[in-house]
Amino acid sequence: MVKEVSKVSLDALIAREAFDIQEQQSHNAGRNILMISVRDLEQNSFFYPYLRKPDFQRETNEWDTERVCGFIESFLDADLIPAVILWRSTSSYYFVIDGSHRLSSLIAWINDDYGDGKISKEFYDGDISDEQKAAAQNTRKLVEAKIGSYKYYQTLAQQRKEVDPKILERARNLGALGIQLQWVEGDASKAEASFFKINQKAAPIAPTEIRLLEARKTPNGVAARAINRSGNGHKYWSAFSQAKQQEIEIIAQEIHQLIFEPKLKNPIKTLDLPIVGNLSSSDKLELILEFVNIVNDIKSDNQLGEDSTGDKTVELLRNCRRIAQRINSSHPSSLGMHPLVYFYTSAGKPKIGSFYGVITLILELEKRKFFAKFTEVRKDFEWIIWQYDMIPQLVSKSSAIEARERVKNFYLTIIDKLLQRIDKKNIMKEIVAEKTFGILKIKTKGDGSETQGQTFSRETKSAAYIREALRGTPKCKICDGYIPTRFNSIDHIHRKADGGLGTLDNAQLTHPYCNTTYKN
Repeated sequence: MVKEVSKVSLDALIAREAFDIQEQQSHNAGRNILMISVRDLEQNSFFYPYLRKPDFQRETNEWDTERVCGFIESFLDADLIPAVILWRSTSSYYFVIDGSHRLSSLIAWINDDYGDGKISKEFYDGDISDEQKAAAQNTRKLVEAKIGSYKYYQTLAQQRKEVDPKILERARNLGALGIQLQWVEGDASKAEASFFKINQKAAPIAPTEIRLLEARKTPNGVAARAINRSGNGHKYWSAFSQAKQQEIEIIAQEIHQLIFEPKLKNPIKTLDLPIVGNLSSSDKLELILEFVNIVNDIKSDNQLGEDSTGDKTVELLRNCRRIAQRINSSHPSSLGMHPLVYFYTSAGKPKIGSFYGVITLILELEKRKFFAKFTEVRKDFEWIIWQYDMIPQLVSKSSAIEARERVKNFYLTIIDKLLQRIDKKNIMKEIVAEKTFGILKIKTKGDGSETQGQTFSRETKSAAYIREALRGTPKCKICDGYIPTRFNSIDHIHRKADGGLGTLDNAQLTHPYCNTTYKN
């Protein structure tokens, strides 16, 4: 089994700020210090409180536990470490042009904050994920086992008892050790150009990050950042009014919860699943940006220009919330699409192609006012897409985002054929024979090879649970589609308007949409 590598989130340890906060010129470049000591990185120093990252800097979360620990160890052993490059603004902020992971690792050690400490808690308003906490705790344990804590080193000068000679040598050297600095001279545009040039050469920025950096002041860029951090973290929307900021944070948090919660755990032991399962930071950010763009019909990231008031950002977020609510929520408009049936394989693997396809399908159904027609055939539609998982074939020759129209049209074809009263068992044969979607091969659940061995894999464990659990999943008494675990509606069989009572015998479980709209 491949060991999963968890990344350490050090993003809170150096605050973000916009380059153009005041005048554009660099300040007193010739008088800047050439080295910082460990004392300079303590919270109450004169240097650390003024340290900043550019607001467009990617998150400081690319190093794993071993790398963070290894860097701290290299620093203590006085190994050769590349200089950190800074730019100083007229407001005397020290912007990190290159070296944020190096500085953040030392700050983490010095202030005992590997993503779960005082600085991080304040930055995230206490909303720290279990994964981030686990990575922080693992890093702290490794550092204390291999190196020792910063507080421990501070006590060694007063101790007279025997200490490991290597640790004592490191402690004695700490007063003389430092990080070398280089300074970028010039205005903010020179600093920004230097940032991109250096970062692209040293560690190329991911394409999605480049997109967001270029669109960082656009409403879709701000909306994507807000959803990604559930309305917490650095406020890319801080220039807006307080009322707009609050609305952005509330809506972004709601969208994040609807799409990514509860957290997916493997192997699957519950059908209470998120719409989108676990993704890497870059993949998650890409999915959110694409989601915002698809919902709001944005063809290019910079299409809308800069949002100076926050009005457009709020509008985009409201649209995204409407679609997220439509998929699966307690909102009266919710179709209550069961995440397992629509967004996972029978072995519990998330299908991003299905996510983009369903979003695009919902927008089309909305445009056509076709939700009632979909509800008419929903039972058989869900049987088909679960029995015959064709999405991997539909997206195999392109990216998931590029295949979304293809997936949408595939779903619409199934709906149209069901509305024509074609038997559900024959529909996939017809679609394959028509070759509208190219050459497809019919595969039913259970097809494919399994690893031969005595130990059950996580996929096999998930598949076994899903196979049994789905059989007992309740179905809507109106459309007979699967009902998700958390979001459902209790409907009067005989309507209140017709004298129906609130008794158990007159209650039935339904989707919110079936109860509030389709039934009426």
